[in-house]
Amino acid sequence: MLPSAADPVAPMLAKATDGVPEPDAVPGGLAYEPKWDGFRAIAYVDGEHVELGSRGSKPLTRYFPELVDAFRRQVRGPVALDGEIVVRTGEPGRERLDWEALSQRIHPAESRVRRLAHETPASFVAFDLLARGEESMLDRPFRERRAALEEAVRDLDDPIHVTRITRDVALARRWLVEFEGAGLDGVVAKPLEARYSPGRRVMLKTKHHRTADVVLLGYRRHSGGRGVGSLLLGLYDEHGALHAVGGASAFTDARRLELVDELEPFVARDEHGEVVTGQTERSRFSSGRDVSFVRLEPVRVLEVRYDQMEGSRFRHTAQFVRWRPDRDPRSCTFEQLERPVAYDLERVLA
Repeated sequence: MLPSAADPVAPMLAKATDGVPEPDAVPGGLAYEPKWDGFRAIAYVDGEHVELGSRGSKPLTRYFPELVDAFRRQVRGPVALDGEIVVRTGEPGRERLDWEALSQRIHPAESRVRRLAHETPASFVAFDLLARGEESMLDRPFRERRAALEEAVRDLDDPIHVTRITRDVALARRWLVEFEGAGLDGVVAKPLEARYSPGRRVMLKTKHHRTADVVLLGYRRHSGGRGVGSLLLGLYDEHGALHAVGGASAFTDARRLELVDELEPFVARDEHGEVVTGQTERSRFSSGRDVSFVRLEPVRVLEVRYDQMEGSRFRHTAQFVRWRPDRDPRSCTFEQLERPVAYDLERVLA
């Protein structure tokens, strides 16, 4: 199969590991790359024709006209590049990835798309080569695909980049710590002898995992209508104000039903005894979904596991660890959160 915009492939995926694996963890060895935090995309470039496809093969082309222009100028097609679309923000010397700015780029209005392309331009970081000319690279081992990628894009310039790579596991473990300060979210280990396997979890990813004690603010009902779908979490700021910081989910069906009864004593009620409900903020990703929730008195504390923060919120859905009846809710503040040391994104791309 020759990957093309007319016949797109699903990106190869990664399975999670607790730590950066040793180079000999798989036959043939591993190479390591920074894990970029953006939109996974495959770029199909054939002269003037450029298509950007998402992880689910949804078209992203119209949202990133500046990348289309850059591919037309810089890339000699036809090629199919696997990579990540990211947005860089911050002053020179203090740049980092900005997920919120990137998410704002998906907008239906053409005028806004053009304006944001100028105000928050995107970059493309390539990390695999799926096709070159009339040749499919899918059956080639990664070590050959990487060498061909470097040859195919050796003359590229901003906003198109090739990700860094190393076979030094000690350096990869340093990247895991240092690059988080630039907004990256881990390290990917790639088997050097593996063919490209669309949709399969062949690679290994190591992300940051931390815990925090948070206040339970409420719960959303499960989309199926029975039980608790997710818990809403909060933290206090230095002025004593309680802020929503995200949610925790991934409960079994049995546990969802148990939580309804377990949380009943803490349900907030008005003067008439009616359950108090609220609405979380809608976004383009939640349009059409029920965003209502049952409000709870902020008296229960739970410990959750999370990977990183985006502003004042958890970047991804947190994972429930345990209840903390020993903790005073007022002690659950932003101060407990570990903040990565700032690291300039330009140094990662260099």
